[in-house]
Amino acid sequence: MAFWRLAYNEKWITEDKLRMVVKTDQSPYGELTPEEFELITGQKF
Repeated sequence: MAFWRLAYNEKWITEDKLRMVVKTDQSPYGELTPEEFELITGQKF
């Protein structure tokens, strides 16, 4: 999660791109949980 937090904070990736790495039923191999996404962005997944 540290890498994704850094990437988001440094604006290397957008919130929309970060959504692509969240674990969901459609994307079971994601690297972040919805809760981690919320911690990084402050937005609900």
